[in-house]
Amino acid sequence: MEWQENALPADPYQTLGVKKDASQEEIQKAYRRLAKKLHPDLNPGNKQAEEQFKAVSAAYDLLSDPQKRARFDRGEIDAFGAERPRQRYYRDFAEGGASNPYASDAGFADFAGADDFFSEIFGRQARGNIRMRGSDVHYRLALDFLDAINGGKQQLTLPDGSVLDVTVPSGTRDGQILRLRGKGRPGIGIGGGPPGDALIEIEVRPHRIFTRKGDDIHLELPISLSEAVLGGKVKVPTPSGEVTMGIPKWSNTGTVLRLKGQGVPRPNGTRGDEYVTLKVMLPDRPDPDLEEFIARWRPATTRSPREAMGV
Repeated sequence: MEWQENALPADPYQTLGVKKDASQEEIQKAYRRLAKKLHPDLNPGNKQAEEQFKAVSAAYDLLSDPQKRARFDRGEIDAFGAERPRQRYYRDFAEGGASNPYASDAGFADFAGADDFFSEIFGRQARGNIRMRGSDVHYRLALDFLDAINGGKQQLTLPDGSVLDVTVPSGTRDGQILRLRGKGRPGIGIGGGPPGDALIEIEVRPHRIFTRKGDDIHLELPISLSEAVLGGKVKVPTPSGEVTMGIPKWSNTGTVLRLKGQGVPRPNGTRGDEYVTLKVMLPDRPDPDLEEFIARWRPATTRSPREAMGV
């Protein structure tokens, strides 16, 4: 489709490139794909991309709200979310009486209710004091993994160059929507209706060592051969800083240890756990003493570590 500068396409389905029977998931996927491509941060100085991003955001704002979408499909609101005046016809007034003038012998001679009809048509402009809530706007905010886990203040640069301050709650998830009340488009009408909200979808970047599963954090921790055999205390990273963890003697690769309360913060003040999977590492460089010891070592059992595999 062709984009027109400073104008939004009349059909939000066409804007997002989806069918009218598209599911909410399909609509969200289409928006994410276009937003990643058109976001002003990725297209600095590109006015056309900025206008396209505004159009895509407005279309998603309408179609992501089931009530707005249904009203648009019924023709009650336009692509901007503004009310469409209901078309009124003489029949609406004529059929409201006790008899149907269209069936009378007088034909169209009976215009007794015509004043109501014309008042409805010409009185619309006089009702400009209607106050309507402004529409919501949608933005996307990418966060580092630890910023999402620990929360804090972030700034979002809007398409027009202004900055929006965003408070990110601790434990925020990838795909979560944050609502900033009153930060949407201004209201409509004399004196202005209440503004809409800003809906901010969070994208959490992956971390190089941590992964998140629910409210728990998972980490693979390398340990030395001596630590695995003899045990000991080691430093372990967590989202909130380093802690000391004890490694039992004869810990093997794949052993999982739990650090209680070192996971993701919850709204009720508790936290998930951190699960540490041990990975036994040999020295970086060959060690002749270790090789000599292993050559002389006679284990107490001759059982193969691959026995469970049938080999």
